[in-house]
This record gives sequence, C-alpha cells and structure tokens, in this order.
Amino acid sequence: MATYASRPPVLAALARRARTFRHTWVAIPVGLAGLIAVSLALRSMQLAIGFWIDEGLSVGIADRPLTDIPAALRKDGSPPLYYMLLHFWLGIAGDSEEGVRSFSLACALLAIPVGWWAGRAIWGTQKAGWYAAVLMAFNPFLTQYAQEARMYAMVALLAIPATVCFLRAYALHTERRRPWVIGFAVSEAVALYTHNWPIFFGASAGVAFLLLLALSDRRRALLKDGALGFGGAALLYLPWVPTTLYQARHTGAPWADAPAFSSLLGVPGVILGRLPEIVFLICAGAGIIAMLRTRPLSAHGRAALALLIIAVLTPTLAWTLSQSSPAWASRYLAVAVPPYLLLATGGLAYARRLGLFGLVLIVIMWAQDTAPVEKSNVRAVAQTIGPSLAPGDLVISTQPETIPVLHYYLPRGLRYATLTGEQSEFGVWDWRDGVERLEATSAERDLAPLIASLEPGTRVVLVEPIVWTLNRWRAPWTKLIRIRSKEWAQALSNDPTVQIASVQPTNFMPPRPNPVQATVYVKTR
Repeated sequence: MATYASRPPVLAALARRARTFRHTWVAIPVGLAGLIAVSLALRSMQLAIGFWIDEGLSVGIADRPLTDIPAALRKDGSPPLYYMLLHFWLGIAGDSEEGVRSFSLACALLAIPVGWWAGRAIWGTQKAGWYAAVLMAFNPFLTQYAQEARMYAMVALLAIPATVCFLRAYALHTERRRPWVIGFAVSEAVALYTHNWPIFFGASAGVAFLLLLALSDRRRALLKDGALGFGGAALLYLPWVPTTLYQARHTGAPWADAPAFSSLLGVPGVILGRLPEIVFLICAGAGIIAMLRTRPLSAHGRAALALLIIAVLTPTLAWTLSQSSPAWASRYLAVAVPPYLLLATGGLAYARRLGLFGLVLIVIMWAQDTAPVEKSNVRAVAQTIGPSLAPGDLVISTQPETIPVLHYYLPRGLRYATLTGEQSEFGVWDWRDGVERLEATSAERDLAPLIASLEPGTRVVLVEPIVWTLNRWRAPWTKLIRIRSKEWAQALSNDPTVQIASVQPTNFMPPRPNPVQATVYVKTR
C-alpha cells in the first residue's frame, strides 16, 4: 500500500517535468518561428524594386570567378567575405533583385534566433532572450538593409556573437571564459573580413576592456584573456591588412564629406528611429540606471557599462576619423546595431512592467517604419531606352560607378565609357586615385575621340545624375561628377554629328533617390 500510495506524487512530478520540458523546447522554436514569419512579411515587401548603384557593384563583383574577387576589391575598397558568400548564393538563388537580396534577408532573419540566444546569454533570463528576439525582428534598420544587396545585414548579424562573446569573456566573469575569448577573436575577425567599420567596434571594445580590467579583482587572468582575444582577432585579420592599407591609400571614400556634429547626435535615431528613441530613453533607461547604481557593480552592471561604451564609442570613433578622412555613411552603422539593441534589451528587461510597456510601444512604431519603395530610377530608364539600342551602341556614364548597374539592366553587347574613356570592366569601378584621374579629364580629350570613332547610325546614350540638391554633391568626387556631367552634356549638344533621339525620364519630380537622366543620340555622319 505504501508503495502504491507513493507512486502518484512521483508520476505527477515526472508529468510536470515532462510538460515543462515540452512547453519550453516546443514554445521556443514555435515562438521564434512565429517572429521570423512576421519579420519575413515585413522585410520582403520591397525585395523586387530596382537596384541602386552600390547593389549593381555587389552583383558585378560577386558574379565573377571566386579567385578574382580579392583582386577586384583592391579597386573597390571593401573586404571580401560578403562578396565571396554572395558568389555562392547567386548560384542558388539567381541574380534577380529578389534572389540577390535574399542573402541579406536571410542574415536579418537569422539575427532573430541569434538575438534570442544573445539576450539570454548576456542577461541570464528567457525574458531577456525574447525581448532581444523581438527587437531584432522589428528593428527598422535591419528591415531596410534586409532588402538591400549589400553587406550591412550580414555585418549586423556577425556583430551579435562578437558582442556576446566579448561580454561573456570579460564582463560577466564566466567560469569557463576561454571558449568565449576564442569566440570573440573569431567573430570579430569574420566581421572585419565583411566590412571595415568593425575596426571601430574592436577599438571601442578595447576601451571597454580596459575599464573592466580596472574594475576586476582578477586582473592577471583577465589581461591574459584580453591579449588572447584581441591578439587572436588581429592575427586572423592579418592576411588582409596589406590590402586594407593599400585601399586606404588609394581608394578611400572620395564621395563623402566630413560629417557634421548633428550626424553623430543622430546615430541613435538612425538605429532606433526618432520616436522610439524617446521610448528607449525612458523605459530602457530606467532599467540601465538601476543596473549601474548597484554597489559594488554587479556582473550585469558591468555588462551594461561595457555595452554603453561600445554603443557610444563605435560611431564616435568613426565620426572623429571621418573629420580628417571622410568615410561616413549611416548604413555603415550596422556594426553598432547589436550593442544598441542588446543594451536596450537589458534595460527593458530590468524595467519590468515599464519595460514591457515600452517594448509594445516600440514594436507598434517600428512595424510602420518600412524600407524605401525606390532606390534609383536606373531600372525604369534602362527598360525604356533598352529596346532602341543594338549591340555596338555606346553608353557613356558621367558617374563612373553607375556602369555596373547600367550593365545589369541594359541589353548585352553594348559598349561602355565614362569620363576617363571606354571601359572593358563592367562589374566594378576602379576607385584608385579616382579624384586625380577625374581632374585630368576633359570633353575635348576624352569624349570627342569616342564620338569621332562611331559609324553613322550608331546610338550614343549619355547617362548623367540628376542633381536636385547640392548637399550630396560637394565632396571632391561628387563635385567633379557634377561639373563634368554638364561639360559632357554641353559638348554633345554642340557636336553637329549627333542628334537627340529621346530623353528619359521625360519629367522628374524631386525628392527621388539616386536619379539619373539618359539622353539618347544618333550619330548622323
């Protein structure tokens, strides 16, 4: 009887454990799958819109033999990993707009379960994991770049494990730190092979590490792990360093101006959105302050402090360097997205009901902040003029970096030229010493011989950017493009051997992103 009476409580306990196990390990994948499905609907609405200049470059670089990609990037100025992975992706998904962009979409969707892991790994609760997953699923920065054929969604994804491994190795005093140290070295190096701005992330993490070292009571061991983590990342990145230095000397970003101080102040708005920025400040800020007020500073307090340093210092270092060597663009902030969102995750989780209320408000606002519905009119222009062109006709782009996207959309067999003369490479633009090369050009020296070499009946297409605001056309490169475009257009207008056949678009209403105008001429004699 005693044995019989003791069995029901045991069975009941086992049943409760089974239900807990089932609910936990079923609820998590089901919940994440639901978030991914909602995010997929939100992040696939503009997959099929036309490419803009940079996306044409992505296809042009990736769609070549794998071993040729590093050499092509010596002209472009980027690291190789994104293009190499995209090279294989094109073989699977194809080179349509949706196919090319689906790689970025996959990275943005993968950030959701990785974000769940990150939130739990840093803040120690499933609630924090879900908060992080929700923020990754609805963040408008990721939504925009999930639908762009560039490396920014991939950079944001890679920065998640880099951030987590850094904190677990150096801030949270994990018992087995060594795997996290190695994870930080590898993930930081992989991010560096994808984009250059993880350099600023690594430098900011270095500053955070020095502060954590000062707060630690195990400085000797922490210093050894720091040397292994940061040194390992540098060692893994070392093979690409000569190319990076060459690119810095010869390519740079001549299209960029030195950013104003308002650009730095606007970083949280770019990553979090203007209105949600206020909600984050109030709701997540309350939780972050609560963590930082503990004395002595708790492990989560140290993590919050380190995240705050990385989130603030990463764009600040980039902005500071861009004052002397401009290389600032809001899309480059992708590497700072995980530190911001994971810091917000901790703050919202610690703020309890206020944090939950803030999360709901943020999701509502973010869900309405979708990707741009147009990035360029190149596709529309190419589709209009394309049927009138035949193999051997000449396309002259006064903005050289537009040639890859023009080549993507226009019929095969056309010849291409730019301010520096006829081109034989259509997939990448050679940025090396670009400003100096453009300064040496003239319509008389570089355009006239091209027109003179054409047979009567040949069509000439002059593609020039539509400059409807001067704000984007004051950098050394863009200013030259603006001036030379007018000179080339005037030279063709004065040439008695060519006659205008059509102009596209026939009308233009600003504001529109990256617009071009194509004037089709016919060689008459």
